[in-house]
Amino acid sequence: MIGTLFIFSAPSGAGKTSLVNALLKTTKHIGVSVSHTTRAPRPGEENGVAYHFVSVDEFKTMIGNAAFLEHAQVFDNFYGTSQPWVESELAAGRDVILEIDWQGAEQVRKLMPEAVSVFIAPPSIEALRERLTKRGQDDEATIERRMRDAQSEMSHYCEYDYLIINDNFDNTLEELRSIVIARRHRLEAQRERHADTLQGLLNG
Repeated sequence: MIGTLFIFSAPSGAGKTSLVNALLKTTKHIGVSVSHTTRAPRPGEENGVAYHFVSVDEFKTMIGNAAFLEHAQVFDNFYGTSQPWVESELAAGRDVILEIDWQGAEQVRKLMPEAVSVFIAPPSIEALRERLTKRGQDDEATIERRMRDAQSEMSHYCEYDYLIINDNFDNTLEELRSIVIARRHRLEAQRERHADTLQGLLNG
């Protein structure tokens, strides 16, 4: 049985990473794609866990070899999703989450139109600014840039299959899980998973 590819997008500060981490802990047979990037590791980041850290030359070689489902340049750094890894996970029957922006989502849909996309939005602009400020990771100029980027990102919500407003973490987590579980119970998946049971029921 083929797994499902999920695309999760959200503006910075909307809580996407925390939600994905919680989803991985509470849901079996699902994993998150580890992107390749040319940026330098931050303190505490482990190669192959946070990202696959590669040189610019290595990244460009991978582009030439059509190794990415999607890739983009963000400021001075490149980011990309390994197509062979995603395809092997799906073929093994495991669901895969891609945490990418709307541009990456657009690229993935062209190659894998069966992907299920979810947009996660904050409850308000004020709440988003508060979350970015409380993180304590950015100066005021960076926060302002992230706020501008967030509004641009959020304008693409209508391109997704599902929209979730993260106004309560626990509720939002259950909403995400419900999407994953419902997808696993679609007819074609259940027909394959329970072929023997269905045959027994129909044949008496």
